[in-house]
Amino acid sequence: MVEQSELNRLFWHSRRGMLELDVLLVPFVQEVYATLDAENQARYRKLLECEDQDMFGWFMQRGEPEDADLRHIVRMILDRVQPK
Repeated sequence: MVEQSELNRLFWHSRRGMLELDVLLVPFVQEVYATLDAENQARYRKLLECEDQDMFGWFMQRGEPEDADLRHIVRMILDRVQPK
């Protein structure tokens, strides 16, 4: 169970001030994060440590992270918003 204080902290860390990132990360943390297993929650927290420009490139699919954990969480977020 994810504590509300952790969700609040992650919510504010997910707000990047770049609209393209905010529209992906904020709903993900609000609607999905609490349902993730511990491994994917750790991946999301790791993602939040990345630079905004790097994340922007990944989410705009102009590249992908070298790190397998980051690649996994980026794909998970993208799969949520892109129709199959």
